[in-house]
Amino acid sequence: METMRWEDGVLLLLDQTRLPGKVEYIQCRDHVTVAEAIRSLRVRGAPAIGAAAAYGLVLGVLAARPRNRQELLARAREVAEVLASTRPTAVNLTWALNRLLHKLEATPSQDTRELTELLINEAHAIYQEDREGNKRIGRYGQELVPPGARILTHCNAGALATAGYGTALGVIRAAQEAGKRVSVYASETRPLLQGARLTAWELLQENIPVTLITDNMAAYLMARGMVDLVVVGADRIASNGDVANKIGTYGLAVLAREHGVPFYVAAPLSTIDLSLDSGKDIPIEERRPEEVTHLAGIPVAPRGIKVWNPAFDITPARLITAIITDQGVARPPYRESLAGLFKA
Repeated sequence: METMRWEDGVLLLLDQTRLPGKVEYIQCRDHVTVAEAIRSLRVRGAPAIGAAAAYGLVLGVLAARPRNRQELLARAREVAEVLASTRPTAVNLTWALNRLLHKLEATPSQDTRELTELLINEAHAIYQEDREGNKRIGRYGQELVPPGARILTHCNAGALATAGYGTALGVIRAAQEAGKRVSVYASETRPLLQGARLTAWELLQENIPVTLITDNMAAYLMARGMVDLVVVGADRIASNGDVANKIGTYGLAVLAREHGVPFYVAAPLSTIDLSLDSGKDIPIEERRPEEVTHLAGIPVAPRGIKVWNPAFDITPARLITAIITDQGVARPPYRESLAGLFKA
C-alpha cells in the first residue's frame, strides 16, 4: 500500500481517517492542505509526517512562484513554520523541514528553478531513504524474533506510519518473510483506535495472523504466557533512550518487565533527538476532548465532562530491552550506544 505518492506536482495522501472502510486519497496542491492532513491525522506516524511535510514545503514554494533566491528562502521558511506547528512530539517533522532548509541555504545558486528542483529531489530522497531504512530495521529486528513468536504491538507503526514497509511492523514483516511463522496481537489503541483500524487492517492485507485485543487485556494476555515479545514504534527518542510513543506504550513496557517479556522499540535514526537529555524534555501533544468523549461522532461520555487527552507517553529507557534502528540495534546504556550509531 502507498501512504503517499507524488504525481506531477501534486501530493496524494492516503486518508487514514477513512480506513478500514474506504481507501481514499487526498489531493494536496498546497502546504495548507498538507498541514491540515497532518494535524487531523489523515497522515500520521513520525516518518510519514516527516516525508509529507517535506513535500508540503515543496508545494508551498511552488505555489508562491518566487522571483528570486531571497523570496524563495523567505517563503520556504514561512511554509516550514506553518508545517512545523502542526504536531509537536514527532521529531521527524522538524528534522525533514530543517533538512530541506539547510540544503537550500547551503546552495549558492540564484536560479529559482534550480533551487525548486533541489527541494523536490530532497523530498524524494527523504521518502526513498525512509522506505529503504525501514527494510533495514526489519532485517536487524527479525534477528531478535524467535520462530513462532507471538508478538504484541501497540498503535500503528507499519507501512501506513512511514513511507512504506514500517518500523515495528517492518520487524514483523521481515520475520514472516524469513519463514518464522509469527503471529500478532494488536491492541486497539484508544482513543482513536489506530491498532484496530490500521494495524489489524495492514496485517490482514498481508495474511499475517493477527488477533485484536482491547488495551486493558494486555496484562492478562502476558500473565497467561501468551506473548513472547513486544515491539512498538516511536515518535521521538531522547539521547538517554527514553521513548515517546502512542499513549499506552509506557503501561505495556511496565507489564512486559513484570512478566519477563522483551520490549523492543523500532525507529529510524531520524526519530532520535540527541539534543534532548531525557524524555522529560520531549513535548507531549494534547489533543481535543472529543477524541475521548465521542466514538465515530457518537457521544459516549456525559456532556461537559473534563477530559485529559495526551497523545503520547514516555517509556523510560530502563524498561526497553533494545532499540532497533536502520543503522543497527542499540542496547543499554543507550546514551553511549545511540551516539555510537550516529558516529558510525
